[in-house]
Amino acid sequence: MPNFPTAPIAAAGLIAGFAVADATGNRPLGGAVLAAGGLTCAWAWNRKSGPLTAGALLATYVAAFAVSHPLAKQIGAWPSVFTVSAVTAGAAYLASDRRPAIGSASAS
Repeated sequence: MPNFPTAPIAAAGLIAGFAVADATGNRPLGGAVLAAGGLTCAWAWNRKSGPLTAGALLATYVAAFAVSHPLAKQIGAWPSVFTVSAVTAGAAYLASDRRPAIGSASAS
């Protein structure tokens, strides 16, 4: 299976999760979208970079969700979501996306 960039998926999961919850008023539905993005990324991070990196990036994803709430009180809901999404995407890019996959031929 080819590797795919996870940075945009991580950002999209956070943004789409909030958008769905905001648009529908259904927070569990937004949480399901958020979880789908996080699980997709965690699976890819584990396959490409191993369990330690996957765990750290998943913790970053969950922390971004948590931090977005108090940050929203300071800068507003959407600016907060975009900020934590950008930070999470940057972390995913630096820790996993820009590196060759574990055991890949291009790693030599």
